[in-house]
Amino acid sequence: MAKKTDETKFEGALARLEEIVSRLEKGDVELDEALTLFTEGTQMAQLCQKKLAEAQTRIETLVKDRDGEPATGPMADPTEDAPF
Repeated sequence: MAKKTDETKFEGALARLEEIVSRLEKGDVELDEALTLFTEGTQMAQLCQKKLAEAQTRIETLVKDRDGEPATGPMADPTEDAPF
């Protein structure tokens, strides 16, 4: 199985998007570079959205009610069952 590059993983794409936003907010990049960064930033944002949607689908697949339908209730608080 091929290894994912950092930017194809959610965390890597999010980190790169944050870098891009920071550079664009500073306002010290030339127009051509700003357009290139903006394009890359939209690609990173789309990748993040895709990864989040995939994660949501996986969670809904794992959490189904008795009829096999995705359960959409709130997640249980993990501290409620803590023994201390």
